[in-house]
Amino acid sequence: MRVVSGTCKGRPLKAVPGASTRPTTDKVKESIFNIIGPYFEGGKVLDLFAGSGGLGIEALSRGMNEAIFVDREYKAVSTVKANLEACDFLKQAEVYKNEAERALKALIKREVAFDLILLDPPYKKQKLVDILTTITEHDLLNADGIIVCEHGHDVELPDEVASLSRWKHELYGTIQISIYEIKKNEM
Repeated sequence: MRVVSGTCKGRPLKAVPGASTRPTTDKVKESIFNIIGPYFEGGKVLDLFAGSGGLGIEALSRGMNEAIFVDREYKAVSTVKANLEACDFLKQAEVYKNEAERALKALIKREVAFDLILLDPPYKKQKLVDILTTITEHDLLNADGIIVCEHGHDVELPDEVASLSRWKHELYGTIQISIYEIKKNEM
């Protein structure tokens, strides 16, 4: 596992110890960022089910200014911090040990909005539609922002969720990627 492109291209990333997380493969990560970027001119990213932090770190490496990483596992939070330090991104990042729903409530209170939201929950415990609804109802996504959902091939997400519409859908073996944006008529 490594940073695929940007300022930290080629930098190796640590995986979370144990079998509790499933890191996004470099191939899938590269495909995601080729679709949504590939590079950014600033912005704020939320990596809600951070795991090792690979997706959020990739976004920082490709030009995002700030990132918030959230994971409920202590081992994951420690791994994210180690990977951020290895890439010299600690000053651009906040890392929290929290459940996704509680983290969203805290972000709502802070009235923060993101340009990119990365959702890669455990495949067996997905509540992606609920999370997408919460994000839109509380304006956590900027008007021209993007949400990337990674989910199992057996999970079918709707084309529309609240004020979001899915504009891209890709299948990579057992992994599906669904990319959402705010519907143009909702802006």
